[in-house]
Amino acid sequence: MQRRWAKAAPRPDAMPLPGVQPNSIAQRLERSWWQTRTGPWQWLLSPLAALYVAGIALRRRGYQQGWLAQHRLPLPVLVVGNVIVGGAGKTPTTIAIVQALQALGWRPGVVSRGYGRQGVGVELVRHDSDAQTVGDEPLLIHRRTQVPVAVGRRRVEAAQSLMAAHSEVNLIIADDGLQHLELARDAQLIVFDQRGVGNGWPLPAGPLRERLPEQLPPNTWVVYNAAAASTPLPGSLAQRQLSGALILADWRSGASWSTACMQALQARSQQHAVLAAAGLAEPERFFGMLESKGLQIERWPLPDHAVLHPRPWPSTAEAVVVTEKDAVKLRPEPDLDPKIWVVGLDFKLPSSLTQAVHDHLRTLYPHLAP
Repeated sequence: MQRRWAKAAPRPDAMPLPGVQPNSIAQRLERSWWQTRTGPWQWLLSPLAALYVAGIALRRRGYQQGWLAQHRLPLPVLVVGNVIVGGAGKTPTTIAIVQALQALGWRPGVVSRGYGRQGVGVELVRHDSDAQTVGDEPLLIHRRTQVPVAVGRRRVEAAQSLMAAHSEVNLIIADDGLQHLELARDAQLIVFDQRGVGNGWPLPAGPLRERLPEQLPPNTWVVYNAAAASTPLPGSLAQRQLSGALILADWRSGASWSTACMQALQARSQQHAVLAAAGLAEPERFFGMLESKGLQIERWPLPDHAVLHPRPWPSTAEAVVVTEKDAVKLRPEPDLDPKIWVVGLDFKLPSSLTQAVHDHLRTLYPHLAP
């Protein structure tokens, strides 16, 4: 077996996993994924990594040879995903590409697995859906974009249900669908953050879900959710910034982001640090963005997709700042809600990228294109 699937990208040691003891086996293994050198964990787990590589290769070949059925929809399909485990910015990228293609005249619908949800089968997401039933990310996508969203373990079934319920949709976007080969795709976006490919090893010796291609496959674009490219693949840099703040009740009602509210939050934090809670793959990035805006914060990292009922921070906290991804999981609590502030993150893709995707899909489906 080849040692690595990709050349490791240099980066500082990963931060401790939220909710995991700093010296636990899980933490040490996770930390080894993001180091550039090959360590004892990689040699110890290399037999399992070899089995994983073989399984992935066999499954991919099964779809290529027709042993496993691949389904093609009557609409164009754009997949957004990544090659490492955990979050790298897939959901913000999905929201950004949905909004960009809407502006170009497309009428997209989104399908997602709904990672961590308790619901079963296929479900159409509503504005008042419970995050535990449909998943926090699909609910956030629906609230931010107002496009139809369907969740289901099988993306094909989710897409079929979505198309049946929303005949106006002329484009399916699959959130976190890169490894879901059952659904045939016409284009795909691969997302990386500043971590790149970590140590370059496949699971469980490293973070790679699949091999990093030496060259981009046809009809594939790379998006870097980082200040610079973190792999050898050519790609586009996304711009990420805070868009404003709102009191939780105003955010729930659909109010527009307020710079005045952000300024009030900044002033309040100068008197007493506000508690910043984030259930993200990389919460430190969110904390750093808050501090760059002049906020004095007490950091409260949470596991990605953390359950927030009951609320996992002290009830005595006078002001708590959360992301939209966490806000969708907060159930109404009249006594505590006035203390919650929601801060929005804007994610903007280069116009050249969205135009290239638009032109490609329009060429393939001229009868559906705007």
